[in-house]
Amino acid sequence: MSDVGGTPGGLGSFLLGFAMTCVGGYLLSNQVMVGSSYWNFYGTNTFGITLLPMLIGIGILFFGGRSAIGWLLTAGGALFILAGVIANLHIFFQPTSLFNTMVMLILLAGGLGLIARALRPHGGSLAE
Repeated sequence: MSDVGGTPGGLGSFLLGFAMTCVGGYLLSNQVMVGSSYWNFYGTNTFGITLLPMLIGIGILFFGGRSAIGWLLTAGGALFILAGVIANLHIFFQPTSLFNTMVMLILLAGGLGLIARALRPHGGSLAE
């Protein structure tokens, strides 16, 4: 149980790094606001048109589940919709103090550093 990543020792460093990364990631993501705008694909209110390739693909797959064109249309349509949703997101970092921002980033970066260090073989103490 004390081996992390197949190396001797490092369980304490890994657990502390994991906890720091989780807290830093939570605090940082808690300051981010995500909103969306209207779907614009060569005009307004055209989201339904972007569904057509996927719906046609699904229809073809219900007819014959091994149809390559059905899988291509379904997967391509789903990826197109996902890309459209992501492209229409607006991400804002809420105003916060410099101290709070530094605490968030230090916890995140320090935790990732401890996790990386725990994967190297060492005696297992945090002082090394």
